[in-house]
Amino acid sequence: MKNFFKFAERNTTYKRETIAGITTFLSIAYILIVNPHILAQSGMDQGAVFTATALTAIIGTLLMAILANFPIAIAPSMGLNSIFTFSICIGMGIRWEVALTGVFIAGVIFMILSVLKIREKIINIIPKDLKFAIAAGIGFFITFIGLKNGGIIVGNKDTFVSIGNLTSPMTLLAILGLVITVILLVRGINGGIFYGMVITTIVGMFCGLIEVPTSIIGSIPSLEPTFGVVFSHFGDVFNIEMVTAIFTFLIVAFFDTAGALIGLTSQAGMMKDNKIPNIGKGLLADSTAGAIGAVLGTSTPATSVESSAGIALGGRTGFTAIVIAICFAIAMFFSPLVNIISVEVTSAALIIVGSLMAMEIRRIDWSKLEIVIPAFLTIIMMPLTSSVAIGIGVGFIFYPICLAAQKRFKEIHPIMYVLCILFILYFAFIL
Repeated sequence: MKNFFKFAERNTTYKRETIAGITTFLSIAYILIVNPHILAQSGMDQGAVFTATALTAIIGTLLMAILANFPIAIAPSMGLNSIFTFSICIGMGIRWEVALTGVFIAGVIFMILSVLKIREKIINIIPKDLKFAIAAGIGFFITFIGLKNGGIIVGNKDTFVSIGNLTSPMTLLAILGLVITVILLVRGINGGIFYGMVITTIVGMFCGLIEVPTSIIGSIPSLEPTFGVVFSHFGDVFNIEMVTAIFTFLIVAFFDTAGALIGLTSQAGMMKDNKIPNIGKGLLADSTAGAIGAVLGTSTPATSVESSAGIALGGRTGFTAIVIAICFAIAMFFSPLVNIISVEVTSAALIIVGSLMAMEIRRIDWSKLEIVIPAFLTIIMMPLTSSVAIGIGVGFIFYPICLAAQKRFKEIHPIMYVLCILFILYFAFIL
């Protein structure tokens, strides 16, 4: 096992990988609750989506472990499940069965692009400064999510966002969790993020803020309402609305995954010479999970940025992903325990992990204006739009513009011009 996952080469241990895997799972466990809730609003069976969500995460994460040896989880994407429900099903009036067929088609196209190494080539030609900006931008985005989940910042119609109600019991619990976790980390305690979440949960129960589960084991809902429905609706996808929907799934999922893989592998120290080893296998795992997830009954999965929580604790190999998959499998039987992991409990992990990822900002060449502008716009647009893909798109538009303005045309890879045009069209006609 150690040799297969290259423990010695990546300087890791079973204990470290296991703690990392559990921590990542706790950070992403909310998807088991939130994803079914969102997709149910499109008319899907909530119980079936719960099971499909768990199985998709298990299969995708195992593929990521075995094929790519990455300490990374795959799970249904929060952004894409919202697009599926609110933009495609509710906004366009498309039935969820047809929309799910579109997800399946997008997944198959992704698999073809991955096998042909087209996705890998695009990721490898992204300039290194933009890759660092993507990693840092995801860090800002994750921290923003953590602050929001903890109630520390809230929406404000006058100032867009503002400080939350710091006297709210659940917000105080999130702040306490942040303080505890910071103290553990700066004292050099391994697993500080994980232990911080455990302590915060216990304190929440003791104070009556987190409900103590009345049962431990729950039944697994049937997949029957959603399983395989995609195979009977191919004839309904040949219209302009569904073509637009499929293209939306493609472009958002492509760059969400690309951004996440760049950020996470950079955080783990895997990127070498501006390239990510085994990136092609990681992309194949991700795309395969997309097609399988649609067959099971969930919207497009993607590489999970919450994996950064486990990587921050030293997760460096696919064994971390094996642990994550095992946790998802166990969670299917112990749903009452999963339900007690509130967003306030995990908010500290996201805030701190985002801070750690934001350190990549130091590797950007801040002395050159033509680099600073696209890099900064990439970073700032991710938290402001709640989309990794939009941040990448803005950076991809301004990077070739800036270099072309200096007549440095030969320094721009032809694919970057193509991506620039595609994102302009995407922002103009689809977004």
